[in-house]
Amino acid sequence: MIYEADLWVAVAFVLFLLVLVRLGAHRSVFGVLDGRRDRIQSELDEAKRLRSEAEEVLAEYKRRQAEAEREAEALIRSAEEEGERLQTEARAKVEEFVARRTKMAENKIAQAEAQALAEVRSAAADAAVAAAEKILGNAVKGKVADKLIADGIRDLQTKLN
Repeated sequence: MIYEADLWVAVAFVLFLLVLVRLGAHRSVFGVLDGRRDRIQSELDEAKRLRSEAEEVLAEYKRRQAEAEREAEALIRSAEEEGERLQTEARAKVEEFVARRTKMAENKIAQAEAQALAEVRSAAADAAVAAAEKILGNAVKGKVADKLIADGIRDLQTKLN
């Protein structure tokens, strides 16, 4: 039993531990462990604080995003209403333009008809004067005929024009 290696290793280990305790090494080890524990705890506290700040920032961004979406929807609605209003105004302007052009065309047609009617009347009057001149020229002779023809022509021209 004296020569067994396990026994001597155990005895040496116990003596080593006693020497370490006597020198105060356990305080250094516990101090290092306590320091590490405190540092880890402070890092965990900092991580919790950062997480809560990140959640607050995330909530703020979500609120801003929702607000931006509402504003965008309002802008879209406004643009659609403005587009409909402009379309209605454009349609009204086109209808007014077409009505004005139609009226102008009708006036031009009426003027052309009046001018054509005047030209036809003038041509008819000229033809009637020429025919009356021929008829009266063949039927009546002399000064009386000339006077009647001239008076008839003047009368006819004033009545027809």
